[in-house]
Amino acid sequence: MRAHARVTRCLEADLIGEQRLTLAAYDVLQALSEAPDHRLRMTELADAVLLSRSGVTRLVDRLERIALVHRVRVDSDGRGVLAVITEAGLERLRTASNTHLGGVMRYFLSVTEPQELEQFARTCEKLAAGGVPAPPGQRAQA
Repeated sequence: MRAHARVTRCLEADLIGEQRLTLAAYDVLQALSEAPDHRLRMTELADAVLLSRSGVTRLVDRLERIALVHRVRVDSDGRGVLAVITEAGLERLRTASNTHLGGVMRYFLSVTEPQELEQFARTCEKLAAGGVPAPPGQRAQA
């Protein structure tokens, strides 16, 4: 947990210092840029970036105020709301990606041997595919 915290703090410090963008905001822009039509329902976005629904709502509010994201209603569902990345958001993400990638290389890849990285990638793939056992008394998540 300390290693994760250290790397994410360093990545966030770089993003804030160079791009005036938090790591969570970067994550939201990245998720939207990869989504079909660059849009996701707010609940899908919250799941994608591992934030609560209220947390992602507050973050999208901030990104909307600086014109990196906007919201639209779902035509078929009067209550549904989509977050959509704007052209300015895509451009900001492109610029911030250089900072983020540089940080990943500096804080993670520079201290990882190729064989360690291969094993780490296999482990992450297993975990992401649902390879984490459920805690006692709970059902496994997909």
